[in-house]
Amino acid sequence: MKISVWIEAARLRTLPASLVPVLTGAALAWHQQLFDGIATLIALLCAILIQIATNFANDYFDFRKGADTIDRVGFTRASATGEITPETMFKAAVATFFLAFLLGLYLVWLAGWPILVIGILSIIAGILYTGGPYPLAYNGLGDLFVFLFFGVIAVMGTYYVNTLDWSIEAFWAALAIGALSTMILVANNYRDIHTDRKAGKKTLVVLLGERFARWQYLVLCLLAFAIPPHFYVQEDFPSPVLLPMVLAPWAVALVRRFWLETDKAAFNLILIRTVQFMTAFGLLFSIGIFLS
Repeated sequence: MKISVWIEAARLRTLPASLVPVLTGAALAWHQQLFDGIATLIALLCAILIQIATNFANDYFDFRKGADTIDRVGFTRASATGEITPETMFKAAVATFFLAFLLGLYLVWLAGWPILVIGILSIIAGILYTGGPYPLAYNGLGDLFVFLFFGVIAVMGTYYVNTLDWSIEAFWAALAIGALSTMILVANNYRDIHTDRKAGKKTLVVLLGERFARWQYLVLCLLAFAIPPHFYVQEDFPSPVLLPMVLAPWAVALVRRFWLETDKAAFNLILIRTVQFMTAFGLLFSIGIFLS
């Protein structure tokens, strides 16, 4: 079996959703002079493994539920095309979740039971995102899952394993990162609205319509851009924290493209551009915090 098939199944193009939250939380820990390189590296590996495992589980469950077929508009899915058997995909998801759990035990030893709870909840949520009797993504809860686990929990959890403390600054930063991560999901679900509706997958865009999704994408983008000025004005961070604001023209172009594009197949590119935008924003925000 070609390794390229597994790389595609892992959806590596979306991994900044794991990288950026950890980078942001670590930058805040550095700002407090409490940065722990090993803890940050382990947290990053755990985050990446959980995201990949969740992607494997999604590949399996979406195929079983009929949401992924060979006629899908989005990127191909290995279970749907038959390049990887569903049983093999499920085993890969379980094994990857287990590896993340094993690595996470170091963080539990370092930071205690809060990290154990976060780790277990992250794995359970990764499975229940498209699996189980009440899959989150099939009942309008996928956006909340992404915002919480790829934003609030990821940023604050990374900060905690570095500092062994919670921080209001980490919470505010997490709102920006959660918004950016959710923008990726909105682009994905907007593209898949027709196939999702046909399969009974009730994402927010299926439940509330395309007009809602366009406004949701815009509001999430505005939320992300509201956080650096908050750090500058309310949290007394110096001007480098405003670095992400230079991306405003890119954001305007991205939102405009989202609002005006009618070809669902074109949202594959919009999805990629949203991931790139999140990466750039997260890097500049983290650099700004670091320089502060």
